[in-house]
Amino acid sequence: MRYGPIAPELFVENRRRFCELLPPQSLAIFNANDILPTNADGTLALKQNTDIFYLSGVDQEESILVICPDAALPKHREILFLKETSDHILVWEGYKLTKDEAKAVSGVPTIMWLDAFPAVLAALMNEAEYVYLNSNEHIRSVVEVQTRDARFIQDLQRRYPLHQYRRAAKLTHQLRAIKSPEEIRLMRRAAEITGNALRRVLGFVQPGVWEFEIEAEILHEFVRAGSRGPAYTSIIGSGESATILHYISNDRQCQAGDVLLMDFGAEYANYAADLSRSIPVSGTYSPRQRQVYEAVLRVFKYAQTQLVVGNNIEAYHKAVGVAMEQELIQLDLLSASDVKNQDPDAPLYKKYFPHGTSHYLGLDVHDVGNKYRKFEAGMVYTIEPGIYIREEKLGIRLENDFLLTATGNEDLMADIPLELADIERLMKK
Repeated sequence: MRYGPIAPELFVENRRRFCELLPPQSLAIFNANDILPTNADGTLALKQNTDIFYLSGVDQEESILVICPDAALPKHREILFLKETSDHILVWEGYKLTKDEAKAVSGVPTIMWLDAFPAVLAALMNEAEYVYLNSNEHIRSVVEVQTRDARFIQDLQRRYPLHQYRRAAKLTHQLRAIKSPEEIRLMRRAAEITGNALRRVLGFVQPGVWEFEIEAEILHEFVRAGSRGPAYTSIIGSGESATILHYISNDRQCQAGDVLLMDFGAEYANYAADLSRSIPVSGTYSPRQRQVYEAVLRVFKYAQTQLVVGNNIEAYHKAVGVAMEQELIQLDLLSASDVKNQDPDAPLYKKYFPHGTSHYLGLDVHDVGNKYRKFEAGMVYTIEPGIYIREEKLGIRLENDFLLTATGNEDLMADIPLELADIERLMKK
């Protein structure tokens, strides 16, 4: 395990809060993600299902977590089923958790091997009235392969058609939106690693370097710090590529005079950081680049005043949109009269700022949670305004991660260079 130990109390508390949302006679089952195949005999590395990690802290394939608070046998109220190791597995795949280790990591009192699962499942299904099963219900999810959870749901409903099945995701989305102090500690570490990678890049970028070389510098800094790598595919776009929102080719050579837009974040203990910076390849912004950068920064700072407890995403995005309109008018990209007469359902600023300003952040970079839930203390959101001017081959986005508090918000990346002068100063060193 690359990351340091996580207090098992985090997972014990997460399960306790989950159980509070269950009606009597409920059974909840969570599966680890599949190890996905590539071609021939190749496979991808495991990316653990974030819900089973949230509830158990176990980062191992084929794991199953069962929660049944009213089970007749106390030992059946929380069970973690694990893949048992063997000499063959040890030689070919490496080390797996022992029962004692799994108990220490998760705080789950009962650990069993997977071969015990069918019999225990049959007993618990006999007791249960409601069965909570997991699926990916993120509002923007596009799932084109059958997941381990989907196969399990299909099989269980075939064998036990008369139970009342319910959605576990509805409950985990509610819980995961509010981060605990231990989760914030892990996210601070992810942010710290990400900031160190940016500082490394600021001393590396110059005309002639390739975008993939910059990506390699970032990856090196992530891995050496105990991250398993990027929380999402890094965007390293120079010149015109900076105007493509999800550009990930990263195969262009940076030219003098370009602005380089970078959107990257470290994963640490499965938690994500998410940072965007737009830097001058030559070390100094041109007057126009400076003008656009400062416009984006003003919107960024305004958004920070609106990302507060009690507000909601619709009102927040509307207010930020109005601020962006004024900046685009000052940049001669929109006219005041056109803005005044625009269709309110198709605001003109979307031509230059087509994405949202903020999203949940946590175990997933676009973390789960009810989009329309009012902002509450303990939520973590990004702030990421941008202006993309294709005709000028110029794209600028600025992004930090914010923890909402009872009195406002805290920038988890406050010590990472953001001001234009600081970027130029560090690039000249």
